[in-house]
Amino acid sequence: MALKKGEQFTLFDVEVPGPAPSDVQAHEALQPSLFDVVEGESAEQNAELADATVEPTTNAATVDDAEPDISETTPAEPLPISLPPADESADGHAVIVTAAGTYTPSGQVLTGPVDSVEKLDKLIRWATLTPLGAPAQIWVVGIDACEMLGWVIDPGSEDDVDDMEVLRTRAAQELTGVLQATLNPMLTAGWELRGDPGHVVHLSRTTGKFTSMVDIVIEPYVWTYWNKDFGWGNRVGDMGILGSPTAGTYLPDDDLPAARELGRRIAWCAKHLGVLPGPTPARTGAAVVDKIKRERTRSGKGIVVTAAGPVPPLDGEHRGDLEPAVGWTRVPDPEELDGAAVLVSIDQRAAYLASAGMLEFGFGKPRHFRAEAARAAAEEAKTPFGLWRVTLPAGNMLALPDKMPLPHPHMLADQPVHTWVTTVSLDAFCAPVADGGIGAELDDLDITEAWVYPEQGRALDKWAKILREARKVAVDTDDAAMKRFLGSCYKGYIGRMVNPDMWTAKQMQHHHQPLWRAAIIAHCRWRGRRVAMRIARETGRWPLRTVTDSWVYPLPEGIDVADESDALGKMTLEKRAALTDDLVTALTDARDTHEINLAIKAVFTDDDEGNN
Repeated sequence: MALKKGEQFTLFDVEVPGPAPSDVQAHEALQPSLFDVVEGESAEQNAELADATVEPTTNAATVDDAEPDISETTPAEPLPISLPPADESADGHAVIVTAAGTYTPSGQVLTGPVDSVEKLDKLIRWATLTPLGAPAQIWVVGIDACEMLGWVIDPGSEDDVDDMEVLRTRAAQELTGVLQATLNPMLTAGWELRGDPGHVVHLSRTTGKFTSMVDIVIEPYVWTYWNKDFGWGNRVGDMGILGSPTAGTYLPDDDLPAARELGRRIAWCAKHLGVLPGPTPARTGAAVVDKIKRERTRSGKGIVVTAAGPVPPLDGEHRGDLEPAVGWTRVPDPEELDGAAVLVSIDQRAAYLASAGMLEFGFGKPRHFRAEAARAAAEEAKTPFGLWRVTLPAGNMLALPDKMPLPHPHMLADQPVHTWVTTVSLDAFCAPVADGGIGAELDDLDITEAWVYPEQGRALDKWAKILREARKVAVDTDDAAMKRFLGSCYKGYIGRMVNPDMWTAKQMQHHHQPLWRAAIIAHCRWRGRRVAMRIARETGRWPLRTVTDSWVYPLPEGIDVADESDALGKMTLEKRAALTDDLVTALTDARDTHEINLAIKAVFTDDDEGNN
């Protein structure tokens, strides 16, 4: 049976408004999500299978037949009004469950309280949710809602442990055990678990040739899953769409305002990114990539990358990252501080996102060249995307400014270095010193070997455009939570390109692109150096420190080294502190760069110096 807007549906023996109808045409055009599967294949192997057939997560006739007699359930109270109001873009794709009742992301009341796993099963099957770049989602908000479902853990207090990781691990294990013990009614009803349940419970149900999938996200226990997206050490960091407790962007403390704000964020993500938020920001970024991939596959237009791009086997020692981010500090000359009044840090605005949209990336099976063939490939009119084994000359042998870092982190001042670099760095070395390079000829770099990709193009241009436009909306509306979330999405996704363990499912392996990540880092590093050289020409001021894409300068009043443009990749003023007598003393008396770093960090209290 199909509900129409305004109809009533008796769920749990309570008259409640029916869900807003799905757009039939939109549903027919809906493509399988990042995690959709087809019959006969495992969920991991089909994490984003583009040809899967998806049905809504319900069979209404089954719901009616299975309806229990619960006569004392009370209707839910409306969610508090939010400003701006939540959009309806995620309605039909996600439901929010609180102790008071259930709601669409836009705030429409669906049902009264869900106080058993059987009712949760009924809600899911009744709600006819469809995927949107990720499986349909049920968000359980508040510990009271968890208690109604029997999902209660007691891992102890943080006061009882020396390391929060011990508490997190204990809580995660306990949560898995509780869920495994309580989910049996859903498994009996035909649902299957995909992996061990935790803060996200991945469920699938196959009926004939159709497979439905839904993720249950348990908001009070998201903290039990920590990785570099969510936190590290002994603190909780950014927890995806839920926000960051340390940054003040986490959901409100009270359940109904929290549900309202969560609904707004989910709807915002659906409207501006075209997908539901993934279990981590990195997975959200991947979902946007895959949405574009499906659109390009259908239209036959645009670059479609279907295979991973692992680092090819490299001769010679490979030291750490192919293209490390820069980290450099120097001790200032005393006269540099004379007349200086402020210490500023400038930073490339969304640097990684900017570079991702600018660069052409290689894909396909790379060809291996040696000696003359490698040098010939580098001499093509447009240098192809690839890796090149070069000899970097000793920095002291070049006419480089001594108040700047060396042009590449692998370069040494006193001896040549044999290393592998991306095409971005190869081009940078050939640029004039004034533009951030070393003014090298290709012969100066002694190219002995190369891996060159047969195809290349701006594979991430549309992805970067979507995130760039979404970021602008967040900035223009002063939406700190969504701006931070978007930053986590592109940083997390680009950061995870290097790790194949993040993309083990067969249909997700194309996200493993370590050379793309290396090229992005190299491009950001080169652009930053080019700006620093321009600032030196125009103002005579040189940096004291650079970390990733931020640069620290002592400046007199009246000199502004930030860019006027608000375009991505341009330098923006990140931090500013008065150059007090105490700070001048700390900088002039510093015995080494470590003490300089301590002095700078002491005045820039925010320890997150990068905004890449």
